[in-house]
Amino acid sequence: MNAAPSPLLLSLDPRWLIIAIALSVGLSVAIIAWLVSRTAAAVPQQDRIWLDAPPLGYRLVWWLVQWFAHYLRVLLPERQTQIGLSRLRLAGLDYALDAAQFLAGRLVWALLCAAFAAWLAGSFALPVLWPALAGFALGYVFPLVWLRDRIALRRRLTFKALPFMLDLITLCVESGLNLNSAIAQAVAKGPTGPLRDEFARLMRDMRAGRPRSEALRDLAARLDMAAITNFISTLIQAEATGMSLGPILRAQAEQRRTERFAHAEKLAMQAPVKLLFPLLFFIFPCVFAILMFPIVMKFMAAGA
Repeated sequence: MNAAPSPLLLSLDPRWLIIAIALSVGLSVAIIAWLVSRTAAAVPQQDRIWLDAPPLGYRLVWWLVQWFAHYLRVLLPERQTQIGLSRLRLAGLDYALDAAQFLAGRLVWALLCAAFAAWLAGSFALPVLWPALAGFALGYVFPLVWLRDRIALRRRLTFKALPFMLDLITLCVESGLNLNSAIAQAVAKGPTGPLRDEFARLMRDMRAGRPRSEALRDLAARLDMAAITNFISTLIQAEATGMSLGPILRAQAEQRRTERFAHAEKLAMQAPVKLLFPLLFFIFPCVFAILMFPIVMKFMAAGA
């Protein structure tokens, strides 16, 4: 049997009941807003005068990124922080983001993509769970894919521009300039790209008082390329033993140019193998369909 309604509820005016519910909802919203404002006020403002601007995707949600990063920073293990910082350094973003901010941006975009996917699925009267999970996975994984592509692009551009930059440094050294002035001229006259930016950062480090050998080792660690590491180690060894830098720099430039040509030949030989899959599964079926269509039509006409 159903329980009888309480006499107190029956005696209440429905208008007062609505007012009580509205006051309860308003008080709950006010408490939640107060808690959110307190947690937001606890996030300190980051001094970014000497830092680079974050990427566009992070600037759009920068307040949320700062908020999440403030509370994630104390939870990240030291090893994961160092791994994230090394990957950001390879991408040239170590002066724009730290490991906690990068992870916070992934979480923010994962939640935003999940909310958008759920809203889109609800608009078409579809189940919300799986689209929301797919949106969350997309928003969480896409920054990692973007970071990997950025690292690959920087390495490709650096490998391409290295021989020309070494030629400029060699020309300046052989004309009588010291190594610091030669690197400064290469930065001023060289082509724009990540290698020029890294040499400019090298000059800033040396102007700030860091020893040149230490600044060069940091440059090799930031780029993490065999060609750069070989060049830096040879340069440091030649400087330590007092050897003439001109012939060494010229030999390094020739070796890097030979490596670049060999890499281009390797990519050219890999092209037919990479074209095999689209040829077999996309191009050949279309060609066969075009060639067989008139034959099939003649057989059909003859059978009729």
